[in-house]
Amino acid sequence: MKFSSFVRFASFGIKTIVFRKKKPILGTVIITDRCNLKCKHCSVNNITAIVHPYEKVKGEMQQLYDMGVRILFFCGGETFLWKDGDKTLRDLVIEAKKMGFLIVNVVTNGTFPIDLPEADLILLSVDGDREKHNEIRGETYDLIMKNIENATADNICFYMAINQINKGTIRDVCEKARDMKNVRAVSFNFHTPYPDTRELALSKEEKAACCEVITQMMKEGAPIFNLKSAFPYLIENKFPTPCHQCVVIEDGKVSVCGRCIEVEGLCNECGYFFVAEYTLLFRGNVKIIFEMLKTYLKYI
Repeated sequence: MKFSSFVRFASFGIKTIVFRKKKPILGTVIITDRCNLKCKHCSVNNITAIVHPYEKVKGEMQQLYDMGVRILFFCGGETFLWKDGDKTLRDLVIEAKKMGFLIVNVVTNGTFPIDLPEADLILLSVDGDREKHNEIRGETYDLIMKNIENATADNICFYMAINQINKGTIRDVCEKARDMKNVRAVSFNFHTPYPDTRELALSKEEKAACCEVITQMMKEGAPIFNLKSAFPYLIENKFPTPCHQCVVIEDGKVSVCGRCIEVEGLCNECGYFFVAEYTLLFRGNVKIIFEMLKTYLKYI
């Protein structure tokens, strides 16, 4: 991370904590909900299957920038399916950098060739070892591993949603992240139970067991892009929601925190580690502040 960017984020954090501001710093643009997979835990793919045009996406990027967002995510659906004429996902990342976003990240399922060195991080979904990943996402594991090996930059971060199917494979994913070239780290979430995927949700005891494994892997030197200080809050679901410092824009509609905010009661079962981390950070939790500084400076 550039020193100038660090200063900007530090200034934002101090003002937010001291003055209890609700201005966003992290924004996500949903560029399409079209996806080539039908994952068992996903409730938001191929609802419209619309690929939003370049000028519309660019306008939404500018809207987020004008709101104060400086950390930008491109999400889907599957982001590498996005195309408008000769414009590709790479053009969106380059445009975001030109626009002034300080960190630009992309979320992908990894089934397409990965040639995106301009992105700060590529959050790539790996949901367990080969057996459990394929049970959730179809026969894609070997293709994804090949694409990672052939990626043109080392900016990949595994992104795993822990659920009833894959809860026993946390160690496998951590070791894979540690051993593979082009992979910087692994970031975890717990499954957030939309009404149609409730059977995949973890109990409090299961979340605690998962956090024990993640903590042990941290001790063993696995590159984990999460904050241990947030684990007790995640286990008990006792962190403030929604996260006002995060926004999502999809087809012109801005939502605070995420698309799931409109599902009644779902905030109370939120499994997103970053939501716990950010809400605790901007409430002035000292342990979170120092741990986030150490983690973000290491991996971004």
